[in-house]
Amino acid sequence: MTAAASIAPLYARLLLTGAAGGLGRELRPRLKAHCGVLRVSDIADLGAAAPGEELMPAALEQADAVHALLDGIDAVVHLGGVSVEGPFGPILQANIVGVYNLYEAARKHKVRRIVFASSNHVTGFYRQDEVIDATMPMRPDGYYGISKAFGENMAQFYFDRYGIETVSLRIGSSFPEPVDRRMLATWMSFDDLERLVVASLSAPVVGHSVIYGMSDNATTWWDNTPARHIGYRPQDSSEPFRADREARQPRIDPTDPVARYQGGGFCIKGPFD
Repeated sequence: MTAAASIAPLYARLLLTGAAGGLGRELRPRLKAHCGVLRVSDIADLGAAAPGEELMPAALEQADAVHALLDGIDAVVHLGGVSVEGPFGPILQANIVGVYNLYEAARKHKVRRIVFASSNHVTGFYRQDEVIDATMPMRPDGYYGISKAFGENMAQFYFDRYGIETVSLRIGSSFPEPVDRRMLATWMSFDDLERLVVASLSAPVVGHSVIYGMSDNATTWWDNTPARHIGYRPQDSSEPFRADREARQPRIDPTDPVARYQGGGFCIKGPFD
């Protein structure tokens, strides 16, 4: 049984981009319970279609392909694009040109709602001794964070101008378990990821809302109070992993940028020339 279950499908046809990626592979079987047909897309191998699925590979930087991808779609869970820090060129094409193509296609096909996988790296240069919320100014920690900041601004514009609702998820660290001390604050279980996405799809009114993606961790740098209307209530916590992770990293150097800033290692990646 999945972490969240629907009595009836939320949408007739739901699109999941980035379906071959790490989080896409987790959400793909879970989202089928919340729609009549799940259309999955990526540029990587998607495997065989499961019952109730449509496979439709598409490169996000190709406008015509994205336009076709959104034909007949009611809502989108957009995980596609470059998901790590790196050179600007590929990030530009997949995450900036790609998100423009997605929103233009959504406008033309009258898509009702988009759940946009943003990132905590939109605010990665806040310090780890600060608690922030989504109303505070963006402080991206790299090209990847900048691209996600662009995506959030695009979402706000398309809501203000065209009424397309978006929930931007500033995802922390969604893995089977936290791998280091930083992730004791940023970790989100796969079950909580599902809860967050389904809440974002099912909340009656969202406008453009921004929410941090994290489990119910004892230590956190993010306050989700401004997004309580989404209805996300995490049920997991990084606390059971604390003793082991602290034993693995008994000392933290507060002068190390990886330990000083919320973005961790992303804050020191590059230059890439």
